[in-house]
Amino acid sequence: MIRGRPLGRARNPTALAAGSLTSGVLAYVFFALSTRALGAEAAAPVSVLWTYWSFAAAALTFPLQHWIARSVTAHAGEGSVHDAMGRVVVLITAAALLVGALSWLGRDQLFHRNDLWFPLLVVVVTLGSGFIGVVRGGLAARRQFGSLALTMVGDNALRCAAGVVLVVADVESSLAFGVCLAGGAVIGLLWPRSFRFAREQGRPTIESALRFIGGAAGGQLIGQAVLTGGPVALALAGGSPAQVTALFAGLALFRAPYTLAIGLVSALTGRLTRFVVAGQAARLRRFRLGTLAATAVAVVAAGLIGLSIGPWLLRLIFGPEVRLDGFACLLVAVGSAFALANLVVTVSIMALDRSGIIARSWVVGVLGGALAYFAIGSEDPLIETCWAFVTAEVLAFAVLAFEDHRGGSTLAQPAATRPSTR
Repeated sequence: MIRGRPLGRARNPTALAAGSLTSGVLAYVFFALSTRALGAEAAAPVSVLWTYWSFAAAALTFPLQHWIARSVTAHAGEGSVHDAMGRVVVLITAAALLVGALSWLGRDQLFHRNDLWFPLLVVVVTLGSGFIGVVRGGLAARRQFGSLALTMVGDNALRCAAGVVLVVADVESSLAFGVCLAGGAVIGLLWPRSFRFAREQGRPTIESALRFIGGAAGGQLIGQAVLTGGPVALALAGGSPAQVTALFAGLALFRAPYTLAIGLVSALTGRLTRFVVAGQAARLRRFRLGTLAATAVAVVAAGLIGLSIGPWLLRLIFGPEVRLDGFACLLVAVGSAFALANLVVTVSIMALDRSGIIARSWVVGVLGGALAYFAIGSEDPLIETCWAFVTAEVLAFAVLAFEDHRGGSTLAQPAATRPSTR
């Protein structure tokens, strides 16, 4: 049985949006605390760990949360999650140990330290990302979205509180701030029932949990690299430090709607899965058409905003020395709008249990972005990088939307004639 469904909160997206936004703000507050307390050089190991944490969240937290929400809804109970959880724990632990070992081998280059502490924190961050994904998945499956929003805020609030204590105590240790960052996931222990799943379920399952998680994790990891990796690509392409900083700021500014949507889509997985289980092809088709229409409006609006007031917004928020011209802002804004659309379509594809498509779609996007980078022929590496970003997001959206349409269309066919969605 699925327990604990407070329906009032289940239909209220405000808490999820507020939780997602507040969580994002608090994450940057913690980063600012660490850099101000330690200085730019001493904070470098914390910066690397913070960057890795964002990738671990994409590769583990997001897929685990949506796998649990989908599985419980699709099978009318928690038994499939209960049965698969042992294998999932082994997967998370193996990933943590592997990444920890790799970070230990590269500890001098990554952390500029020769000890074991930061590689150990990489292991802890990986385990914590998996744990908080399970917690949020349990809450989302039971439609306890108020509590889910609190977990979003709670982990970063805990990090910030610990960071403030270090600042007040005049602690100037990068390791101490790294421990604060890695320890945020313990907030999930406040909801102990969220990671305890019942054995009962209403419908049998033949689905593979590891297949679903692996496909979603691979896709989200590549997508996160596309969304946030522009400054690194620009630096490698010979962009100036000022250009790298400006592109980082532009991406941070225009992906604000994406940050909000990360929380909002927590409620979407279960809803779409119920449509899939009930064979409601017409409702899924209306959702797909609505997504396409909303994407078109968002892309046009983002382009206009980026071109007209994007440069002014960057200077207003990040300071007068942070500058992108109107065309660069247009490209970054349009790419970010497609990133938001890709997030929504990804959730729809996961509801259809076609997560393997996600990674393949992003491979197509990345290859197309690389080709666009070399085909542009501009002498400005910043513009080339922005074009590569837009191209990767657009191509990924095209493949994801096509596969979402194809998967949804099969629901209108008799069950015996439906092609495999694997």
